[in-house]
Parts: sequence; C-alpha cells; structure tokens
Amino acid sequence: MLKVGLTGGIGAGKSEVSRMLVSYGAVLIDADKIAREVVEPGTPGLAAVVEAFGQDILAADGTLDRPKLGSIVFADTSRLATLNAIVHPLVGARSAELEGGADADAVVIHDVPLLTENALAPLYDLVVVVDASAGTQLERLVRLRGMTEDEARSRMAAQASREQRLEIADLVVNNDGPLEALEPQVRKVWAELTGRAERIDTH
Repeated sequence: MLKVGLTGGIGAGKSEVSRMLVSYGAVLIDADKIAREVVEPGTPGLAAVVEAFGQDILAADGTLDRPKLGSIVFADTSRLATLNAIVHPLVGARSAELEGGADADAVVIHDVPLLTENALAPLYDLVVVVDASAGTQLERLVRLRGMTEDEARSRMAAQASREQRLEIADLVVNNDGPLEALEPQVRKVWAELTGRAERIDTH
C-alpha cells in the first residue's frame, strides 16, 4: 500500500486533482469530510464538542452550527486548540479504519488541507502538492466561491505559504492553467504513484 498525502492552498484545485486520481483507481480518504462526519448528531464527537463549548453551538435541528463555532474558535487560539484536541484524534482513528479497509496494493490518497501547517508529511510515503500562484487562488475564490477579495486574502493568509508547501512536496501538480492542462499532469503523477506502489508490493 502506498500512502500519499495530498494538499494545496485554498483555491489551488486540490478537489479536482483528488477527483481525477479517484477516477484512475485511487482510494480517497478526505479529512474534511471525516471531520464533518465525526460531529454529526448522535456521535460521541458532537457530545464532546457540546460539553466543551455549550448547547449554544447547536442549530435548532440539533446539528452543529459551524459558523457559530467558527466565530468562537477562530477568535481564540486556546478554544481552537480545545476543538482540535477533540476532533483530530477522531479523524485520525476514522482515517486509519478506512485505510485498513483498502487493498494491500492500493494507492491511498489522504486529502489533508492542513498537512503543511500540522507538520504531517512524515505520516505519508510521499506528498503531492497542488500548486497555484496567489493571483490564481484569489481569482478563483472570488469568482467560484463568491468571496470578497478581503475574505479571500485573509483565508489565504491563515494557511501555510506557497514556499512552505513546496518545501515538503515530493511531487508537484501545477494548476495555474486551464483544466485541460491539469489532466496530463495528474496522469503522470498517477503513473508515478502506481509504479511506487508496485515496488513496495514486490519487496
């Protein structure tokens, strides 16, 4: 099994790359998706979050009010650390469970937005970074996600720098251009990953 960490700045196009890799046969473990699952109503995760932050963080239907919780934790690093201490171990355990269910010769892609920020590179056999210039990221966030330029800039500033991400990359996918320029690069990355997985398999 080859364990691959996939990351990239907001608006770099990481989701598009992971979608292509899955279409070629990769097993995807999406950290963001799991982080939402572990705090769904009825889970121990949600109970622990409510215990730490109070009933006010629940919406009327009993689900987690994400914007409300976000406004609390992003204004106070100690509260954010409290939340991470609850959620991260649950995400880690679920990721390990999903990885354990994959075939022995699988290429497992861990889509981890904060891989660089949380220094998680050593957990993977190699790291793929989806790279785009700050100008491209900004344009996409404003055009595709409807953010204001100020919102987009503050979200980008809260992440690792482009240089920090490239420093931990084993393979880089440049996504500054149009979609059709992405496919050949991702195919090449997939060939490299499957080649490495085979070499692991034969040893």
